[in-house]
Amino acid sequence: MQRIFSGIQPSGVPTLGNYLGAIRNWVALQQGHECLYCLVDLHAITTWQDPAQLREQTRTQAAILLAAGIDAETHILFNQSAVSAHARLAWIFNCVARIGWLNRMTQFKDKAGKDREAVSAGLYVYPNLMAADILAYHATRVPVGDDQRQHLELANDIAQKFNHDYGVTFFPVIEALVPPDAARVMSLRDGTKKMSKSDPSDQSRINLTDDADAIAQKIRRARTDAEPLPSEPAGLAERPEARNLVTILAALSDMTIEDTLAVHGGQGFGTFKEALAERIVATVGPIAGEARRLMDDPAHLDAVLRRGAARANAIAEPIVREAERIVGFLP
Repeated sequence: MQRIFSGIQPSGVPTLGNYLGAIRNWVALQQGHECLYCLVDLHAITTWQDPAQLREQTRTQAAILLAAGIDAETHILFNQSAVSAHARLAWIFNCVARIGWLNRMTQFKDKAGKDREAVSAGLYVYPNLMAADILAYHATRVPVGDDQRQHLELANDIAQKFNHDYGVTFFPVIEALVPPDAARVMSLRDGTKKMSKSDPSDQSRINLTDDADAIAQKIRRARTDAEPLPSEPAGLAERPEARNLVTILAALSDMTIEDTLAVHGGQGFGTFKEALAERIVATVGPIAGEARRLMDDPAHLDAVLRRGAARANAIAEPIVREAERIVGFLP
C-alpha cells in the first residue's frame, strides 16, 4: 500500500474550488492508500497570520475535512507544527537546495509580485519545507493540481541531490497524482482568476461553511454575460464566466461539459443558475452542517489533531533522525 501525503493551508475557509480540486479526491484516495493529510500551519505563517485566527482556522479546516469524509481513525489528520520533524528536515533541505532552483519557482514570483524584497524568507524557501513535508514520511504519491507540479519536481531534485551528496539511496522518488477529472474552479466575480479563499471579496467564492441562502445569493450574483448558454463547448471559448459555471455544474454532477451543455444549452442564466445553486447546496449543505456541529466541540477537534500528530510523529521521527545521522549530526 503506497503512502500518500497532502496538505492544505489553514488560512481562510476552504472553498468549493478546494473541494472539487482536492478534498473530494483526498476522500476517494483513502481507498487503497495509507494517507496522511496535514493542516500546514508552518506554511501559513509565510504571510502574517493573526494568532487567534490561525488557531480557529486550523480547527475549522479540520472540521471541514472530517465533515467531507476524511477518516481520521483509519488514516492520519494532523497539524504540521505539532510534528517537529517537518521543520528539522526542512532546514537540512534548505542546505541541499540551490538558490538557482528556488529562483525558478513560478509560484514565488506570482505571490511575491513586484515587491520581492519585502516578502518573508519563509515564502522563498516554502518549496523546501513542502519537500520536507512529503519526504519526512517517505511518501511516494502526492495528489496535486497542475500548479504544484513544479514544487514536486523540486522535491525530487532535492531528494536526488541528498542521496547523491551523501552516497545513499535514502529518499524515494515522489509521484504526482493529478486527477484527470479535477475541476479548476474560478472566481465567481472574474472567470480568469482561480477561486481563492484569500480573495478579499467573499462574493467571489462558495465557502464550505456557507448555508443554502448564502450559496443561492452568491450564484445569483455571479458574473455572466448576456448570451444564453451554447450547446457545444466551443461556444464557451471566449466566455470565461460562463465556462466556469458550466464546469462547476458538470463536476458536481459527474458529467462532462459536453453532456452538461446538451442538457442546459440554450438556457438563459436565470434558469441555469437555479439548477447550479440547487446542486451546490446538495453537495455543500451536508458538509457545512456537519462542520458546524464539529466546530461546536473544539476540544474534540483538538483531540483528533493530537492523536493524528502522535501517529504522524511515530512515522516521521525515525526517518528524520536517520537523515540527521546521515548528514553527521550527533545522536
